[in-house]
Amino acid sequence: MQKSEALQFGSDAWFLDPSPWYDMMLRTAPIFFEKGGGTWNVFTYADVERVLTQFNFFSSEFGSYERSREGGSAENADITGSMLMTDPPLHTKLRNIVSKSFTPAAISLLEPRIREIASDLLNEGNPSKFDFVTEFSDPLPVTVIAEMLGIPVEDRKKFKKWSDNEIASSEESPAARGRTHYELVRYFSKIIDERKNNPRSDLISSIVTSEVDGTKLTESEAVSFCILLLIAGNETTTNLLGNAIRLFGRNRSLQEIHGDPSTVPSAVEEVLRYSSPVRGMFRVAVKDTEISGREIKAGHSMMAWIGAANRDPSKFSECQVFDIRRKPNPHIAFGHGIHMCLGAPLARLESKVAIELLSEMYDNVEVRVKEEDLVPIRSVAIGGVRHLPVRFFAS
Repeated sequence: MQKSEALQFGSDAWFLDPSPWYDMMLRTAPIFFEKGGGTWNVFTYADVERVLTQFNFFSSEFGSYERSREGGSAENADITGSMLMTDPPLHTKLRNIVSKSFTPAAISLLEPRIREIASDLLNEGNPSKFDFVTEFSDPLPVTVIAEMLGIPVEDRKKFKKWSDNEIASSEESPAARGRTHYELVRYFSKIIDERKNNPRSDLISSIVTSEVDGTKLTESEAVSFCILLLIAGNETTTNLLGNAIRLFGRNRSLQEIHGDPSTVPSAVEEVLRYSSPVRGMFRVAVKDTEISGREIKAGHSMMAWIGAANRDPSKFSECQVFDIRRKPNPHIAFGHGIHMCLGAPLARLESKVAIELLSEMYDNVEVRVKEEDLVPIRSVAIGGVRHLPVRFFAS
């Protein structure tokens, strides 16, 4: 892959690895206004952190949440009608519905089950001919979140199709994506109706039995909540693990981890920093303000480039070096502030367990195709690949 190709925003090379573009923007245009879209793009750590933290200036309410609060049709439910697109105090109330299920303490109780699922997937595969994405990093988190939601695990392949569709990484036509979305809505609507009559100890039951300001969620709100948890519960882990294996193959990191298992947690954090699975987040300015001396008008869209912030040389020494022992590592791969990813503890645990198991079984990994031949997920906000043919080795 030529570096110049990766500098072209929206090229296949850019989708595979936008880091050369991040580096160029940090040097030459750390904040710029895109006139065509009316959007400010910010790249430095300080500016991205501010945009993500100061919700009184940079709001998440650019979706359709109020439509669902007013009784919008469940058929139109999507993540824009979820807490992802709200600010306090409503955001706080919505997040509290499920936050207790995603605390580090609560998530830690899932470790034995996660280890069991991951071990089964690895033992089923052929280490010399293994599609890491389709055979491992896709099914692992989808199985876990399906069990947490209270959904039959046999539907996990449908889950992955639906999740890809919701983040616009599906390669289907708009009409086909619409049909796929409607499948997902009908699926969740059916289970929500069932849980209303027969609640269980799962996340969907928590959603349908909880109240906000004395009122239970509408069907549209409940469906939107389920869609958000489906996406948050698997997309980040899938791409985090895929990015990890690509980096481990390039840097022979699995050998180092095999020799020193204590590096697993810091290796996970460095993958998150160096190849952030969530590249950026949108906000909208609700007040006139300024960032780095530039005047921002109320109503302008904001794109906070998390991937670039995590490679800002003013924040990270030797930021171009992939260092699995990096400490401290104050990356913001999971966002920052009130909207910090709800599923961060789950993604960290799933990735830790997966890398521990892989490093116990193998001491090297090789990606079996050239980097430029990988097929990227063509999403501006989320980075990963559709397939990752690899070969694992044990000395």
